[in-house]
Parts: sequence; structure tokens; C-alpha cells
Amino acid sequence: MPAKYRVAVIGHTGRGNWGHGLDTFWRMMPECEVAAVADADPAGLAKAADRLHTKKAYADWRKMLDEVKPHVISICPRHPDQHAEMAIGAAQRGIHVFLEKPFCQNLEQADQIVAAFEKNNVKLALAHQTRYSPRVQAVRDLIMDDKLGTILELRGRGKEDHRGGGEDLWVLGSHVLNLMNVFGGEAHSCFGRVLQNGHRVTAADVAPGNDGLGPLAGDAVHAMYAMDDGVTGYFSSVKNMTGKPWRFGLQIFGSKGVVEIVTGYLPEVSFLPDSSWSPGRTASKWLPVTSAGVNKPETYEDGGHEAGNVAAVRDLLSAIEEDRQPECSMYEGRHTIEMIAGVFESHRQNAPVKLPLENRKNPLTML
Repeated sequence: MPAKYRVAVIGHTGRGNWGHGLDTFWRMMPECEVAAVADADPAGLAKAADRLHTKKAYADWRKMLDEVKPHVISICPRHPDQHAEMAIGAAQRGIHVFLEKPFCQNLEQADQIVAAFEKNNVKLALAHQTRYSPRVQAVRDLIMDDKLGTILELRGRGKEDHRGGGEDLWVLGSHVLNLMNVFGGEAHSCFGRVLQNGHRVTAADVAPGNDGLGPLAGDAVHAMYAMDDGVTGYFSSVKNMTGKPWRFGLQIFGSKGVVEIVTGYLPEVSFLPDSSWSPGRTASKWLPVTSAGVNKPETYEDGGHEAGNVAAVRDLLSAIEEDRQPECSMYEGRHTIEMIAGVFESHRQNAPVKLPLENRKNPLTML
């Protein structure tokens, strides 16, 4: 392994920008050095080079990869319309990748990314920061210690702001669906419904989505998933129906109680030790969960997105050195896209669909 990992950063000002701190967190990692940055926008490139303290600045990310030959890159734009091309370009050059979510635009692209990384034996980690939270491990410990009993249901919701529905499913729901995978295993089928102004979405409702998401529709989405071990997962998002505080996050319902987890590196986590799930009848109290356990003082500082990114990339570097998959790998990224596409494919067929889907195209283009 190198004494220091040589890092390059790709952003695109005005077209996804720099994600959730996927550029600046490298300064917190003494085992890495930022060697170069790329941005097709000249003004954005100049600011990024100054921010990252590098003199090597490129308008073309391909030229940067060829000349700098980094060990690892950050693909920062939040818009996924360039993710597949950038990730595959890195894999073909033998470069490992830390990638902003959503993973990509569709299952065809997801398959192409996975194939390229398998062929070139390189690693990809996805920036779902909550996955790397020490509080997620605390929830796993609660489950392993049988404090929740048998897991029966998973219930997730998006932010349900002005993006509610299909856009929320993609942009913020991807976090929730990924957490479902952590606590419920893989989804094997999906039954979904997509609405626009109260009616079933048709081809006339499909339009280019915001943030480079591709064809999109729906101001309300509802989905049910059959998951491992008999667990049923639910996800819904309805435009302009956000709570105060929001309902964005995941609830895990077990035979002995409930856990609620929102998102972030140190997300709010609460445990309800109540087998009825009804504190109004039992007077049970929600208890805070920290990385140390239930009702215990927190031992970590909340460093926001940067701390989550550092944790994710430290795991990526370990995965490279140990020749294993990262905690949040390309396979989980693809499965999240599978769960999203499954909602629209089920809607198209008006029936439950098996996952993985046979149809790898965007179902909304086939209505």
C-alpha cells in the first residue's frame, strides 16, 4: 500500500456540484493527499482548486485521471446523470471510487458499473453516511441482544417536502431503502403504486426529473417489499406532507418494541420497549439510543457529513487493503436502485414484481 493515497476529486458546478462534502473531508485524512481536481465549470474549478489546496486543476476529468493516476477518486455531483460514465471511466483505469448517491439513473447503468468494477478488481463505496454511524451498530446490538424480539415490519418515509413522491423516493428515499437492507436484508418482491394529483400515473405524467434523475413522475408513491426472514418493508412519500419534525427515516417494529432511526452520521435514534407499539395505552417511554447503548452518554462527536465521509472512506481503504467489499458497496447501491425501479415497474404492471427485475430499463419510459 502507498505511504499516502493519491486522491483526485471530480465535481461539476451547476450540475450536481460537490455533493455532501465529498470534496473537503479529504483534508481530515492524513493518510491521503488531494493531488488534483476536475470541474467542467471554469469558475467552479478555480474555487475548488483553492478550497482543496491543489494547483492541478482540470476541465476534463478523463485527462486528470490519465495524467495524475490517482489511487482513489471522489465522484461528487449529486446529479446521477454522470455517475455511470465517471465511475466506469475510473474502473477502467484501475482506480477505486467513493461515489455520491443516488448510485446512478437506472438498472442498466447499475449493471454496467458493477461489471466494470468486477472486471478490473477495484472497489466502490457509496456515500450513505448513516451506514457508517456508530449508532447503527448500537441498533444492530439491540437486535442481536433480542431487545426488539422478532423483526416484523420496517416502515420508511421520505422528507415529503416539495420533492415528495417520485423525486423524494430517489433522492432521500435511497437513504431509507439502504437502511432497510441493513436491518431487513434484501427485498425479493415489490408492490408499488404511483399517483399524480390523485390519479394513477400514466405516460402523460412522465417528464424529465430534477437533478439529472431521468424520466420521473408521481407526487405520491407507496411501496411494500417482501424481505428476508419474512420481514415486510413499507415506504411512502407524499408531496408537501412533511411532519414537524419530519418523519424522514426508518422505524423497525419488533415483537418486543420499536426503534426509530433518522439519518446522518450521528442520527437521532430512539427505542420504545413496548410490544404493543402503543405508548398511549401502556405509558411506555421512548428512550434515546447513543453509540454506547440505550440511555447512555454519547462518546462520539457529531462531525456531520464530513465525519460520515471520513468513516466511509476509512472503510473503503481497509476494503482495498483487505480485498473485501466496503460496508456500503456497489452491490448495495444496485439493490437500492432495484427497490426504487421496482416501485415503478410494479406500477406499470399493476401487480407485484420479483426482484431482481427482469426489466432493466426505466419503467416510466415503457408506460
